[in-house]
Order: sequence, then structure tokens, then C-alpha cells
Amino acid sequence: MATAVFLGFLAFSLYLAIRSKKGRGPQSVHDFFVASRQFGAYLVFFLAAGEIYSIGTMVGFPGGIYAKGPTYGVWFLGYILLAYPVGYFIGPKIWQAGKRYNAITLPDLFKGHFQSRSLELIVAGSAIVFLLPWGQLQFTGLVAALNGLGWNFKPLYLILISALLAFTYIAIAGVRASAYIAVLKDILMVVAIVVTGVAVSMEVGVTDVFHAASLHVSNQMNPHQLTFSMSTMLFQSLGFYVMPFAVQNFFTAKSANTIRRTQVAMPLYMLMYPFLVVASYYAISQNLHLASPNEAFFAAAIRLLPGWLLGLVAAGASLSGLLVLAGICLAIGPIVTRNLLPGMPEARQKTSAKVVIVLYLLVSIVMTLLTPNLMLTLINTTYYGVTQFFPGVMVVLFGLRVRPAAIASGMLTGQVLAIILYVLQIDLGGFNLGLLCLGVNLLVLTAVNLTAKPSRAHALS
Repeated sequence: MATAVFLGFLAFSLYLAIRSKKGRGPQSVHDFFVASRQFGAYLVFFLAAGEIYSIGTMVGFPGGIYAKGPTYGVWFLGYILLAYPVGYFIGPKIWQAGKRYNAITLPDLFKGHFQSRSLELIVAGSAIVFLLPWGQLQFTGLVAALNGLGWNFKPLYLILISALLAFTYIAIAGVRASAYIAVLKDILMVVAIVVTGVAVSMEVGVTDVFHAASLHVSNQMNPHQLTFSMSTMLFQSLGFYVMPFAVQNFFTAKSANTIRRTQVAMPLYMLMYPFLVVASYYAISQNLHLASPNEAFFAAAIRLLPGWLLGLVAAGASLSGLLVLAGICLAIGPIVTRNLLPGMPEARQKTSAKVVIVLYLLVSIVMTLLTPNLMLTLINTTYYGVTQFFPGVMVVLFGLRVRPAAIASGMLTGQVLAIILYVLQIDLGGFNLGLLCLGVNLLVLTAVNLTAKPSRAHALS
């Protein structure tokens, strides 16, 4: 029964993808990637929420609590809540800049403002590098979700099927398909999380499950954990809306006010997190020995829910991962065809981007199979690099006259330093190494910009 329900929802998602293209004819490159800037608040809301509340919500958050204790989930909640005010103020400005420069990608903004080919290449190349862990994150979550529900297929088969489905959504109608599927995905995800949390509450009781879990893990933060949580909240809230796919989602809106309206309603999704915490505590309280911490949420679901509801949970989890995977691909494809490969005619960009997407999916598959990681580790790794875009994006949005060489120097310094500190496993007393690197980024940017004023404000020398 679970398999029939699961497959039924996947078939319905394909129908929605086909329906999204009905009556539109051949899609231009702008329509394929940013819906010709025509989406209203309803579709922008679900598209953005689909990217934010992904497989990491159902797998990474409970997995982090199971592996590290409940205090490890504090930053996960905090940085999202802090990010919403940031998005409310900079989201409309990102849309305005995108319209001004006819942008499809994040590097298009840098290209339009700075008129610097070198800076465009640096932003494009680093965006692709640091989005690789985000693709791996989705595949890791999809495997954990389906295995956690007792469907013990080989990871390779699950990953290949997931990649094929994500590519199919993209090929049918681009971002329009993602927006339509996001509505179904959000409904299934919220229902799956709430139903599982309620099932735990009815079976064991909230008070009892919290008490039992407290015998296994500590609910108190030591100074190291507190420093990590606070610094990570700040750092990731700044990087949240400069993710290449988040910027591209803003470009789909029909007006700046559309984005403001969606940002006001976004925090409503946080109401589902208490149900996730209850499910995570259940896995801890029952002393379940899981194959991976990423299976914590599904351990509760498989023990307490009937088969047809398990099919719904599996569909919600799978679509969460597939939708974000499609969003990443829709960001990376045009970054390569528009920004890395100069002069490609728009008529060829869409077809060429599909080839790039296939290559990206293959690389992500290999990374997932060769280097499995706790999902929270993958989240942090992406943010270490992507958040270094933040100073440059602020310069673009506020029209500041800063040397492209200063932006490039600060950005590269921050990214390289983050990689070095991460590889060497340097302990900064819990302080998020990415935030330190962002500070260095700003110092280098300021120093380079002040030491040599160019005769032309937008010359990279």
C-alpha cells in the first residue's frame, strides 16, 4: 500500500509538470529559467518555500538532533528566522537589480553592475563549486528517507532514479514545473511532519518522550555550543538569500512587492518544527540504533504510521529533495551557458544548459556514493563559500562604487581561507569559521579598494 501511494503522488507530480506548460508553446530561455518574471505571490511563495524547506528539514534537522543532541538544532531554527527579515529588505532590491540588468543568474548581477568579465567568471566558478555539496545533500537525504522507510534498494539505484526524475521535471517546463510541483510538495511535507509528530504524542506523550530523551542527551549548552549556535545563525542568515538558486527564484516574481508579500508569510512554516523535534526525541528516547542519524525522523514514522501514510511521508520527503535538486540544476545550467561560456546565443542556451545539468547530476551522484556525510556537515560546507558573495551583492544592490578587483580579492580570500580551515579542522572555540572568513573578506575588500583608486570605477585591474 505504501508503495502504491508513493508512486501515485510521483505520477501526479509529473502531471503537474506537464500541466504547467499547457498553452505556452516553445519556452524562451528567460521563461524556462525565470518564468519571464511573471509569477505572482502564490507561486513565488511556494517556489521559495520549496527551496528553503527541503529534504534537509525532514532528514538533516532530526538527524542533527539525534547525532549531536537537541542544542544542535537551535542554530538550524535560528538562522532561518533571522534570514527572513534580511530577505524582506534585500529580496525586492535583488528583483529590481535583476530587471535592470536583464539577469537570469547571480553572476549576471555582478556582470551588469561591474562590467567585469574576470569578476563574472570568479562568481560563476565558485558558485558551481560550492553548490556541489548542496546537490549531494539532496541525494543523501533521498537515500536516507527511502531506506529509513524500509525500502532497502541499493543507494545507486535510488540516486539514479532521483536524478532522472529531477531532470524530467526540468526538461518538461523548467522553473514553471518546479513551481507547480512545489505546491504539492509543501502540502505533503507539512502533513507528513505533523502526522508523525501527532502519532508520537498519542503513542508516548510529549512529556514522557521529552523526559526519556533527556536521559540520553543534555538539554543544556556549554560555552562551545553556544558560541557555535550564535555565530552560525548570524553567518548563515546572511548567506541564505545570496544562494544562486534563491536569487534566481526572486527573478521569477512579477514585482518587488510580490517578494515582500511572500516574505511576510514565510515564518508560518516554522510551526511544523515542534512536530519534528517530537519525532527526533522519540528516536532518542527509544534508544534506536539507526544505520545513520539521517534516518531519525523516519524511524518514528515507520514504527507508528500505517502503510498508506508511510507512502505519503515517502512522497513528501522525496519531492522535497527532488524539487531542490531541480532548483540547483536550473541555477547551474545558465551559469555555465551564460557566464562561463561567453557569446552563446540565447537560442542555444536552454539546450546546452540541459547538457550541463546532466553533467552536474553525474558529479553529484559520484560525490554522494564516494563521500557520504552527515547532512548538517554538507549544509555548513556550502555556506562557507556562498556567504562570501554577500558583500559583493550588497555593493550591487545599493549601487556602491567599489573596485571589481576589491570584490574579487575579498571573495576569493574568504573562500580559500574557509576551505583551508575546514580541511585542517581548526577549532575556533566553537566560532563559525565561515563568519571569521567573511570578516577577513571585508577587510581585504576594504584594503584593496582604498589602496589604489582606478580612473574608472568599474575597471578590474
